[in-house]
Amino acid sequence: MMGLMRHDETPILSPPAAPATGRERPAPGPSPWLLRIATVGLVLAALNLRPAITSLGPLLEEVRDGLHMSGSIAGVLTSVPPLCFALFGFMAPRLARRFGPSAVVCAGMAAIAAGLLLRPFVGGTAGFLAASALALMGIAVSNVLMPVIVKRWFPDRVGTMTGLYSMALALGTALAAALTVPLTNALGGGWRTGLVIWAALAVVAVVPWVPLLKDRGDASGQAAGAPAPPALKITRSRTSWALACFFGLQATAAYITMGWMPQIFRDAGLSAGTAGVLLAVIMAMGVPLAFVIPRVATRLRTQGPIVLVLSGCGLLGYAGLYLAPAGGAWLWALLLGVANCAFPLALTMIGMRSRTGAGVVRLSAFAQSTGYLISIPGPLLVGVLYQHSGGWGLPLTLMAALLVPQTVAGVLAGRDRTIEDEC
Repeated sequence: MMGLMRHDETPILSPPAAPATGRERPAPGPSPWLLRIATVGLVLAALNLRPAITSLGPLLEEVRDGLHMSGSIAGVLTSVPPLCFALFGFMAPRLARRFGPSAVVCAGMAAIAAGLLLRPFVGGTAGFLAASALALMGIAVSNVLMPVIVKRWFPDRVGTMTGLYSMALALGTALAAALTVPLTNALGGGWRTGLVIWAALAVVAVVPWVPLLKDRGDASGQAAGAPAPPALKITRSRTSWALACFFGLQATAAYITMGWMPQIFRDAGLSAGTAGVLLAVIMAMGVPLAFVIPRVATRLRTQGPIVLVLSGCGLLGYAGLYLAPAGGAWLWALLLGVANCAFPLALTMIGMRSRTGAGVVRLSAFAQSTGYLISIPGPLLVGVLYQHSGGWGLPLTLMAALLVPQTVAGVLAGRDRTIEDEC
């Protein structure tokens, strides 16, 4: 999802290398078998970047009962992913410079596997949260480094490989949401069985990265010897802040959806299995639209019209959930799936709002880290409102209301200007 930008741009880009002098010979590329291994590793890693989150939603009621969680604590649990992404994502570039991006992704897959294996059985809410944080730490560093891996191993196929990676990420998201309950029932176990089975996929994902451990790659995102941009300059740009707010508010909606949407459908009278499939429908909309939206966005001078369309779909979806949650559940899921595609739009705008690769790197880091911090309170607040109101009226009203500042920020971020002009 992070690489479907204009001219194969990604949010993490390296400035072009200096031109050859005529005497220099290009360095030999990786061997074909290493490229095949890297392709398999990339796909398996992407498949593992969301199941730890979306497998929990359909079983959240059982987990709450089994661990004696209150609604507020469950809200904390749904806020853990963006918190971990904001905190541990900062570590990824430094770790990659020291150990190499492939080694960090390998360690990230191992952390996901360990966290998913431990969290159903450690006992108690604190242990469950700690094991979840371990898995999410692995997801955070791997998520940040996926574009670096693509540019390291496939510099001439960035668009193709990021498309493949994006599809695998969306597929893993949807499969975990749709299959967790059926697999739990088929295996005859409780919620612990339904959660632990996804550790197997993470264990498999470790294997292809082992032959790549010696590869150090280049994780700098900046040409050797190039001067670093001024540390605080980007904070002077209104577009940077608008993008950070837009990214944060769309992430708020996404994590509320992944954490609470199955419970909304279940409380409306639908089965746990159906609720999981509906969440999968919402997530699966990102597969085709992640290809379409960036290409449309790059053909427009301003992206405000796309922001308005996505927000309109979100408002209709929330209104439908408020008025007839069960009767039109499939339609509301489709509308919310469209609204959820503000994520690839935000990444596309990050690539369009700077003239240079170094500027895109800086803007991406600022917008995403600030945005994930903004998104932390949302799922927690939904849990508190749900517990104290005893229904979904107030939480749905909050979710719809958050679309207003999201729309304003998106329209401002979509204006035809660059951060260099503003700074």
